[in-house]
Amino acid sequence: MPTSQDFLQPRDCNHQPLSPLTFLERSAWIHRSKPAVIHGEQRFTYPELFERSRRLASALAGLGVGYGDTVSAMLPNVPPLLEGHFGVPALGAVLNALNIRLDAPTIAHILDHGGAKVLITDTEFAPVIKEALALAKSNPVVVDYADPTAPEGERLGTLDYEEFLASGNPEHPWELPKHEWDSISLNYTSGTTGNPKGVLFHHRGAYLAGLCNPLTFGMTPETVYLWTLPMFHCNGWCYTWGVTAVGGTHVCLRKFDPAQVFSLLQEHRVTHLCGAPIILNALANAPEAEGLRFEQRIRIATGGAAPPSQVIAAMEPMNFEVIHLYGLTESYGPATVCEWQPEWNELDLQGRAAKTARQGVIYPSLREAQVLDQDSGNPVPADGATIGEIVLRGSTIMKGYHANPAATEEAFAGGWYHTGDLAVMHPDGYLEVKDRSKDIIISGGENISSLEVEEALYKHPAVLEVAVVARPDEKWGETPCAFVTLKPGQSATEADLIAFCRDNLAHYKCPRTVVFAELPKTSTGKIQKHVLREQALQL
Repeated sequence: MPTSQDFLQPRDCNHQPLSPLTFLERSAWIHRSKPAVIHGEQRFTYPELFERSRRLASALAGLGVGYGDTVSAMLPNVPPLLEGHFGVPALGAVLNALNIRLDAPTIAHILDHGGAKVLITDTEFAPVIKEALALAKSNPVVVDYADPTAPEGERLGTLDYEEFLASGNPEHPWELPKHEWDSISLNYTSGTTGNPKGVLFHHRGAYLAGLCNPLTFGMTPETVYLWTLPMFHCNGWCYTWGVTAVGGTHVCLRKFDPAQVFSLLQEHRVTHLCGAPIILNALANAPEAEGLRFEQRIRIATGGAAPPSQVIAAMEPMNFEVIHLYGLTESYGPATVCEWQPEWNELDLQGRAAKTARQGVIYPSLREAQVLDQDSGNPVPADGATIGEIVLRGSTIMKGYHANPAATEEAFAGGWYHTGDLAVMHPDGYLEVKDRSKDIIISGGENISSLEVEEALYKHPAVLEVAVVARPDEKWGETPCAFVTLKPGQSATEADLIAFCRDNLAHYKCPRTVVFAELPKTSTGKIQKHVLREQALQL
């Protein structure tokens, strides 16, 4: 036995940087004839997707794009954005997928802050991009994409995407990053107050998230994945890389429409899709859902706030299996999953839905998740009642905020990523989110979870959408105020809903005020509670 182990060093044969670039290379070699991408009448095999991604890398290199440069993309769920997830990082460059619902000043800020060298943009968005470019200090090269499935808009540049792609070398070298810590993408948060922050992902995290998504979601080469989740949102929760890793089929969906979704689910025998709770709500309440049951079992993963148990219960008869995830942009999308336990099969429909609504346990790519007391910093007891902040650590946590060291240090205080989300830890080790820290309602010294009140209101048959915020109260300090959108053709009064809550909640948790209105939403479909809080102040 040698006394020295110095000869055991990392070498090229036993230590390669982890990068999702290897997923496409592998799938192109193995899955040579199956469709990798379906978009309207377009079909691309995996070798074709690989070639198009290499052409993109080559063409971008011809514009001078190289290591560390930013390439922005203003694209819906179309093939060029999927190609960008591979072709851009193949140059060592950084993909910045823009939220297609943003306004021009915000886009201009992101282009400048991220240092965009090239902007690939769908012609549908020419009006807002034209305004943004006029406001921006940067001057990126514009490449226009005219989607064959949509009406063509104004072209802002001199380069057409398909012609640009054709100019590239199909044999362009496919090189891994210099280091797996190198940045692969730059995603901007919603920015509900002030300018959005730029979240930097690295190749290592993208690789791990790309593998853990299929592992957690039960995906195989037979997977047919429908893009109901925006690819710009956390790189499509990293499913852009994950579906490719298993050699599944990407079915692109330019714009969410429940009727079209149901049609595509049947036509392509879709097996998996993702979306925020608002997507599930729209599907569950669509006219097409009435009496519908799909032949194939469809897994649908949802994140964000817990979907109401009524929505989960409505999805099951259609042969949907709802998987509840929790995460943030800063955690590459999913960070926890409500892992199913066999004994839950014995519960009734409402019981199963209640279990599914919890946020669950850590993703395989994470090292640890805790619920910490915000004062002491110690873990809260696992009693399902004591509220603390969710903190995370692991290899699928962002590098930090681009050009924002102060916000990065604050987020990483004490060796944890601080989510700002409040939760309880159940005795079985499952997390349950109760609120964002700013959304908890403190009434007469008692903490009221706005999500709990919303869950109760969602059970009312007339309620389509609801958001609960704190309203100042002279006696109690704060009381719950509910903003409600009713289902078409349904009616209910304030007194009806308050009485309904009193039958389903402790009385101190019930809203004192109900406002019937359309709910304001962010560009990613999240309800803007800060807007509702301002409105509640005026009541």
